[in-house]
Amino acid sequence: MYRIVIADDHGLYRRGLRLALTAGIPDVEIFDAACFDGVLALLEEQASIDLAILDLNMPGLFDQEVLGDVLSAYPRTRFAIVSVDDSRAEILKALSIGLQGYIVKSQKDEEVVLAVKEILSGRIYVPALLSRASTAHGPHMSLPFEAPPPRRRQPPDNLTRLTSREKEVLKLMAEGCSNKEIARNLDIAEATTKIHAAAILRKLGVRNRTEAAVLLQTSLSRM
Repeated sequence: MYRIVIADDHGLYRRGLRLALTAGIPDVEIFDAACFDGVLALLEEQASIDLAILDLNMPGLFDQEVLGDVLSAYPRTRFAIVSVDDSRAEILKALSIGLQGYIVKSQKDEEVVLAVKEILSGRIYVPALLSRASTAHGPHMSLPFEAPPPRRRQPPDNLTRLTSREKEVLKLMAEGCSNKEIARNLDIAEATTKIHAAAILRKLGVRNRTEAAVLLQTSLSRM
């Protein structure tokens, strides 16, 4: 039995992908989430997830850097991106951080099912548009690394990018709580707390928890 999470903020796409996978892959159990917090909750709650298929633009996911923390926290789960963007640069960027596949939303159902089977079997999947350009490397090609573009600092008072869960984590961070204490307070796994904390620092453009706490206090004082 394979256990797969489909994460996309468009319910119609989630339902369509669910139907395609259940029809094309025997013995599969599908879970779905509309936001990144929902994905993390499923990864915590379910005993084991074989594959998580994530829409890069769903609420709470900010950018692909956050996924590096998720991959580290859940090493037994394979992760793939699903996106409308079929550019070579985006595909290579996703693979460079350790994702096991990249699916383009314009692909046919049978292509998507094949992609998921490839990823579940332990292989890396890339769309034909990229693999055709790399056939000279053979079936086990080594794709070139392209570093992601430099991260831009966000406006220092921009807390609106945080999800509701990240705001809860930030509040406890500002109170001096450790990851273990935050996890206990919010009844979540410590690994998930680390993911949220890393995402908060990135979204706010700060270097550490102290700067995040100062930013929060400054924002509250203006209200």
